[in-house]
Amino acid sequence: MLSFNGNKIITTSGGGMLLGTDGEAISRGRFYATQARDPAPHYQHSVIGYNYRVSNVCAAIGRRQLRVLEERVSARRAVFERYHRGLSHLPGVELMSEAPAARSNRWLTCLTIDPERFGATREDVRLALAERQIEARPVWKPMHQQPVFDGCRALGGVVADDLFDRGLCLPSGSNLAPAEQDEVIAIVTAACMASR
Repeated sequence: MLSFNGNKIITTSGGGMLLGTDGEAISRGRFYATQARDPAPHYQHSVIGYNYRVSNVCAAIGRRQLRVLEERVSARRAVFERYHRGLSHLPGVELMSEAPAARSNRWLTCLTIDPERFGATREDVRLALAERQIEARPVWKPMHQQPVFDGCRALGGVVADDLFDRGLCLPSGSNLAPAEQDEVIAIVTAACMASR
C-alpha cells in the first residue's frame, strides 16, 4: 500500500496505490475500490464498496512527480542525517534505524525518548517545540487505543503503546532549511540539558 496523501513525497492530493502479486486479491481490491458494483445492467450493490479511484488529473500530477522522486528522497535523507548527527548522542534518544536490506525514503524523521535517561518526556519536548511555533507530533496513536475501537478485543499492543508514549515526529519536509533544523536540534538538546 502506498499513500499519496498531500504530505507525502509524491502526492496526488490524496488516495494511494494498492500493490500486489495475487491476481485474485488485486481483482477484489479493484472491485471494492470502484464502488463494489455488481455486474448488472443497472446500479446494484450486494456488498459495501468505496469510490477510491484517483482521477486522471490527480494521477497525472503524481506521475509527473516521479521525475523528481530521487531529489525529494535525497532531501529527506539529508534531513534525517542532520537530525541524527545533532541528536543521536543525547542520552535516551534513539532515531529509527534503516533496515539492512532496504533504503528508507526517510519521509518522516521520528525518534523515541527514554524519559529516565533523557530527563524529560516526549511531551515535554513537543511542548518546548510548540512554544517556538514548531510543530512536532507524537507518533501515530495505536489502533487499539482509538476511541472508535473502545471495547474491541485487541491482540498485543505493548510495543505500539510504548512507541506512542515515547515517540515523536520531527519536522521533516524536503524544503526544511538547515537553520530550521538547527533550531529543532537546539530545543531538543536544551530539554535534555535542563535536567542535568
